[in-house]
Amino acid sequence: MNKDKILIIGASGTVGSEVVNLLRNSGHDVLESTSRSVTKEHQIQLDLVTGEGVNKAFDLSDRVFLISPPGYADQYAILSPLIQEAKRQGLKKVVLMTAMGANVDECSPFRRAELELENSGLQYNIVRPNWFLQNFNTFWLKEINEQRKILLPTGDAKVSFIDARDISEVVAKLIVDDNNCNKAFDLTGKEALDHQQVAKVISSEINEDIIYEDIDPSLLRERLLNAHLPKEYVDFLLTILGFLKEGYNERVTQEVKNILGREPRDISDYVKDYKEVWNAN
Repeated sequence: MNKDKILIIGASGTVGSEVVNLLRNSGHDVLESTSRSVTKEHQIQLDLVTGEGVNKAFDLSDRVFLISPPGYADQYAILSPLIQEAKRQGLKKVVLMTAMGANVDECSPFRRAELELENSGLQYNIVRPNWFLQNFNTFWLKEINEQRKILLPTGDAKVSFIDARDISEVVAKLIVDDNNCNKAFDLTGKEALDHQQVAKVISSEINEDIIYEDIDPSLLRERLLNAHLPKEYVDFLLTILGFLKEGYNERVTQEVKNILGREPRDISDYVKDYKEVWNAN
């Protein structure tokens, strides 16, 4: 059994929390980062913005999963100090999560972080997932439950949505497996769907009509700003949704199957498992 201590940044998030569970259930020694006061064993407090606590957390760790929290458009400013600290401490392995398409623009914040890790001399893996299916039970949930609508400026573009649980399983395997080091993986679901198709699958499962409407980006901007998201982050989200609308997120890869030895979960699996959040009958 691998007794390395594994630090999970973003341990309370959609991906990070499941990575913690998977690793701990497999007998690994896991350290969970938290921005709040420590309330339980195996937690450590650190501030990703100020860097407070990073040195201590990395000093206690052998391997680390890095992720930039939502709400920050300049992911490089968050991730670079973490990569530098991992290098300074000579960690055994770093797994970094960015986003599919991050490597298209060499100057984008995510790509700059990727390049820094690639050139660090550390053993690493980079995972670039496509849009999460879980966005429909989190970020887009309010409109679905209040208006029975998916309201997004995405046209009829198809997306190879991925279940975040598959991402977590990939991360949990890569962080302890040194057989695929120094590679990047674009992670997608098994098929590409447009938002109208997603709405139909949800409707069928909960026996109530959910409708998709293509809206003007300005309406989503207003909604996100009213939710008190930072303007820079809102601009970032609208930019990547624009890429989605142009068809850049339709590509399907086989990386989940190649790494896990099974097909990714499909839309039906996801909807069945989460149907209660949409006020199902």
